[in-house]
Amino acid sequence: MPFRRATLALALTAAFSGHALAQTCPPGPAVTYPETKKVDQKDDYHGTSIADPYRWLEDANSAETKAWVDEENKLTQAYLGQIPQRAAIRERLTKLWNFERFSVPYKEGGRYFYSRNDGLQNQSVLYTMKTPDATPRVLLDPNTLAADGTVALAGLAVSPNGKYLAYSTAASGSDWNEIRVRDIDTGKDAADHIQWVKFSETSWAHDGSGFYYSRYDEPTEATKLAGINYFQKLYFHKIGTTQDKDVLVYDRPDQKEWGFQAEVTDDGKYLVINSSQGTDPKNRVFIKDLTKKDAKVVGLLEAFDASYSFIDNDGPLFYFVTDKNAPKSRIAAIDVRTAKWTEIVPESAATLTGANIVNGQLVANYLTDAHSAVKVFDLKGKPLHDVTLPGLGSAGGFGGKKGDTETFYSYTSFTTPATIYRYDLKSGKSSVYRQPKVDFDPSAYETRQEFFTSKDGTKVPMFIVAKKGIKLDGSNPTYLYGYGGFNISLTPAFSVANLAWLEMGGVYVMANLRGGGEYGEAWHKAGTKLQKQNVFDDFIGAAEWLVANKVTSPQKLAIGGGSNGGLLVGAAMTQRPELFAAALPAVGVMDMLRFHKFTIGWAWMSDYGSSDNADEFKALVKYSPLHNLKPGKCYPATMITTADHDDRVVPAHSFKFAATAQAAQTGANPILIRIETKAGHGAGKPTSKQIEEVADRWGFLYRTLNMAPVAK
Repeated sequence: MPFRRATLALALTAAFSGHALAQTCPPGPAVTYPETKKVDQKDDYHGTSIADPYRWLEDANSAETKAWVDEENKLTQAYLGQIPQRAAIRERLTKLWNFERFSVPYKEGGRYFYSRNDGLQNQSVLYTMKTPDATPRVLLDPNTLAADGTVALAGLAVSPNGKYLAYSTAASGSDWNEIRVRDIDTGKDAADHIQWVKFSETSWAHDGSGFYYSRYDEPTEATKLAGINYFQKLYFHKIGTTQDKDVLVYDRPDQKEWGFQAEVTDDGKYLVINSSQGTDPKNRVFIKDLTKKDAKVVGLLEAFDASYSFIDNDGPLFYFVTDKNAPKSRIAAIDVRTAKWTEIVPESAATLTGANIVNGQLVANYLTDAHSAVKVFDLKGKPLHDVTLPGLGSAGGFGGKKGDTETFYSYTSFTTPATIYRYDLKSGKSSVYRQPKVDFDPSAYETRQEFFTSKDGTKVPMFIVAKKGIKLDGSNPTYLYGYGGFNISLTPAFSVANLAWLEMGGVYVMANLRGGGEYGEAWHKAGTKLQKQNVFDDFIGAAEWLVANKVTSPQKLAIGGGSNGGLLVGAAMTQRPELFAAALPAVGVMDMLRFHKFTIGWAWMSDYGSSDNADEFKALVKYSPLHNLKPGKCYPATMITTADHDDRVVPAHSFKFAATAQAAQTGANPILIRIETKAGHGAGKPTSKQIEEVADRWGFLYRTLNMAPVAK
């Protein structure tokens, strides 16, 4: 029979027996771990002494650390090499991955631009064309920039006159970018070369004479991958000049944490500067009148009291999406001459995530229970119509300018590859523009959204994707995924990796935890700082619901997540190790007492707090994954993944967690760490490396969860 909600009686009965269903710890050990030395390192936190015996692993460049990495990788690859189905999984992944993928086209300077991957290319290729139906021409192929595909495009900006492309690249997954300029007609690069750019957009002057960008001061070789990033500065680069001639537009020597993103308005009259402070969704907005020589940067929204996302302007009338007095956000217009506010589209029950002005209309993207809904309004806020979407999924795009009558968007779901649509703003009709074909049958699967009750009574949604007709007997291998942080929303999206898991007989579950942005700023705040434990309670609540409703059992349940999601997995597996058979924390923030001391880690204090604060320290040390591993405990089979060039969440987090977990583990469940080389936090990772990593992930779970053989 098709998967359906279990009866209330079943849910209540099983819920009380969750701990009784706990997995048993197999005798061990299963593997012999490398000898990892300990040092006598202790730190005082507000009168509490905390040991940090693996502090030496924070130095990723030391010979000792590199030797440890080599030994751990040898152990992991030897273990994975014993899994006979790993090759079949990799073979199926390669076949599934080999399909055309397209980005949403956009128009600038009288040309259209989009990216395409023919299937197994390591990086997608950028194309341009004169009309949407013209034959495209290759403008930039990143695969030619490095033989192993480890140089990726990180950003693009076309000059308004259509003459130049400013493009940024990232090498080996690092957050550091370099910007170059390409002549679009000739396809040749100019001499312009900008370095030490990080967390920056590029925005052209209206006449195409140059562009604005943000950068940090040049680091040393020793600090470039782990050194802390403060004092970002906004510059203007004039085409044909060297970087040392770039003009400093705005900086704040008195505010080391402020970051800057600049955007020139479509009419070329204003520079809008968004000033962020770490990852806090609140921001400040400054403007500069570009029609006046030597005009100063002046504050428009300086209170740092809400989020303000610039949409567009009509002369001095600026449109923003804001959560000021509206936790689920609204659209307002501000007259920059008088600072007078006018509400255009009020807050609604759905969460407003963004808007654009196209064809003189506001196209607004909403989330309703974590899936997309798109509505069109006139510039006074009058509702015109909704954009009809194919189903329960995610829509994105809808870019363009006020005078455009068409726009493009993508639609995807768990079983629908990203399909590109052309949308006619006059008729309100969509038509398929690009539709990929993948070697699978989507009708064999179904997606359900369920709501479970967390520890404190909060109702939390999750999506469950599985083959039709699965039996609710607790026997299904299940992969529970989550994130729960930084106001980031998880919405339905197609994944070749997850499709392979479904074909293996697995169930895929994505939980929409507090800390994310699915229900606006209140939902986000409920999972931050002193309330961060709510996120872990939500995740554990999702797992308990799946067990109680016999979708799976602790012996068949795996958990995964990356970055902040890696922290989530680390916290869940240390708080409730008996609830999970396997854990896959990827590039996780594991040391919650020292995360703010590396690269951009300080920016996460808006969500996490800091061990420098006594009250926040007490909360952090209670859930910090590194500090809650206890010797003699039985933890789930665990494969930690990280990368040597991750300068977002430095690999020391994963190194120290792995060493501590290996020393603490009792029984046969392995604790492994897979350390990718010439890779970073995840962005721009070559297709070949993605396939290898996913094959290892599913191979590990195949063995751990005792899954049935993969059909060839």
